[in-house]
Amino acid sequence: MDKAALKDSIQNRRIEWQRHSLEWMMERSISRKAVIDVLLNGEIIEDYPQDQPFPSALFLGWLGPRPIHVVISYDSSDKRVYIITAYEPSLEHFEAGFKIRRKK
Repeated sequence: MDKAALKDSIQNRRIEWQRHSLEWMMERSISRKAVIDVLLNGEIIEDYPQDQPFPSALFLGWLGPRPIHVVISYDSSDKRVYIITAYEPSLEHFEAGFKIRRKK
């Protein structure tokens, strides 16, 4: 995923917030500002270039001491970011540092 193009789209407010993502964010006390901060300053820890209808990625960022994962999809032709979900990862599913999924 082209992080520079993604950053440009975010800074130009070309963001689509999926309804279910907003509902989950409210329930999880994750603000839109926090999501944007993760996307601008966090790191891509998983990239899914074959996802349809657009490539997607999993980002990791920090809200103070709290790790936050954000999943987005990016339409490079329309330069639009789709926020799929945001959540606080657990050690049950991720290794310490929250970058690597645990083996099942």
